[in-house]
Amino acid sequence: MDKFIDYVKIIIKAGDGGNGKVSFHREKFVPNGGPDGGDGGNGGDVIFVADKNINTLIDFKFQKFYRAENGKDGEAKNCTGKSAEPLIVKVPVGTVVRDTESGKVVCDLYDDGESVTVLRGGRGGKGNNRFAHAKRQAPTFSQLGERTEEHRVTLELKTIADVGLVGFPNVGKSTLLSVLTSAKPKIANYHFTTLSPNLGVVQLYDDSFVIADIPGLIEGASEGAGLGHYFLRHIERVRVIVHIVDISGSEGRDPVEDFALINNELATYSDKLAKIPQIVVASKADLIEDDDCVKRFEKATGRKVYVISSVMHTGIDELLKAIKDKVDELPPPARIPRDEDFELEEKSDQKFTVSRLPDGAFFVDGGLVDFLIQNVTISSDDSFAFFQKVLKDRGVIAELKKKGMKEGDTVVIGDIEFEWVD
Repeated sequence: MDKFIDYVKIIIKAGDGGNGKVSFHREKFVPNGGPDGGDGGNGGDVIFVADKNINTLIDFKFQKFYRAENGKDGEAKNCTGKSAEPLIVKVPVGTVVRDTESGKVVCDLYDDGESVTVLRGGRGGKGNNRFAHAKRQAPTFSQLGERTEEHRVTLELKTIADVGLVGFPNVGKSTLLSVLTSAKPKIANYHFTTLSPNLGVVQLYDDSFVIADIPGLIEGASEGAGLGHYFLRHIERVRVIVHIVDISGSEGRDPVEDFALINNELATYSDKLAKIPQIVVASKADLIEDDDCVKRFEKATGRKVYVISSVMHTGIDELLKAIKDKVDELPPPARIPRDEDFELEEKSDQKFTVSRLPDGAFFVDGGLVDFLIQNVTISSDDSFAFFQKVLKDRGVIAELKKKGMKEGDTVVIGDIEFEWVD
C-alpha cells in the first residue's frame, strides 16, 4: 500500500515558445524571392486534472519538477513550428493548489475529471515574413519565442466528506466507520492505528453520505505535536463532526478532559473548525463499569451524548439517524474559493513585450496586441481612441519611452505600423 502523503511542494513551468525563422524564398527561375520564415510554435500549458483513482500525493514526493515541452522553431516556406502538447498533472480529487510564496489559492480540484490550466505556454516568436512591409521588403530578423518562468506551488489534499470522525487515538473511530459503512479500515488496539484518512459511504435507503475517519488527535496537534496535525486539514470541508470519546475510560483517560482538549485543538487550528456542528458519541459502552459516567459527562459538557458500542452494535441506528438528519440540514461540502485578486501569472490578454528591431523600429507583441487587433477598427476614430487609451493605461507607451522611443520613430503593433508623434 502507498504511503499516504497529503502535502507537497513542487515546481511547475509552462513550455517556452519556439523561435521565429529567418528565411528567404529560393526557387529556380523565381528572382527576388521574398521572406518566408515561419512563426515558432507555442509552448505547452500546465494543466492540473482531478482523478478519483488517485488518493495520495506520494508521486510528487519523488518528482519535484514538472515542465511542459517547448514549442518548435519556425521553418522555411512559412511553415509554423509545432506547438507543444500540454503537460497533464493528475492529482487526487480534493487537491488545493496554492502559490507557495504568497499562500494564495490558485484552484481547488473538487470534482472528478475537473481540469484547470494553471500556466499558459509561451507564445511562438514571429518569423521574418511577419515583419515584411513596403519600406522593409527583406527583413533579416525574426522574433524569439516567449520565455516562461518557473513557479513554486503547494499541493494540499483536503478530503471531501460530509462527516468527519474525530477523537483521541484508540477511541473507536475506525471500528465505528467499519460498522456504519462498507469501509474496511485497519483496526488494532494501539495508538495512531489510522495513519491516513479512511473514507466510507453510508447507504441509507435511497440516499447516501460520505464519512471520513480522521487519524487520532492528541493535545498539541494543532501546533505540530504527534501525527494529528497533518490531518486537521481533512476536517475543513466536512459538514458535521462526530466527536467520539471513550466513555469507559479503558485507556485510563478522562473522557471529559479529552473532549475539551480536542475541541481546543480544533479551535486553535481554525475558527472555522470550531464552528462546525458536532454530534458527541460515547463509545465502548460495553466496557462501562460505572453506570453514572454518561450522566456525569453530559452534565460536565452540557452536550447530549449518543451512547454506542460498535462491537455489540448497540445505539448505532439512533446515531445514524441523528447524523443523517444533521447532514440534511446543512449545505454540501464547500469548495475552497480561489483568491480572485491573485493570478499565478499575468493574464495573456494583459501581457506585452517591447523590443527594438535591427532597423531601429520598436515592436510591440503579446496577448494584449492580439486583444487590440480583435477589438479595434483603425478607420474608426472612436475605436482608434480606445486603442490609444489601452496603450497608455496598460503601460505600453511608458515602456516604449523607457526603451528610448522618441518622436519620429517607427512603432509596429501587430499589423499596424506608424511613426510616433508626441
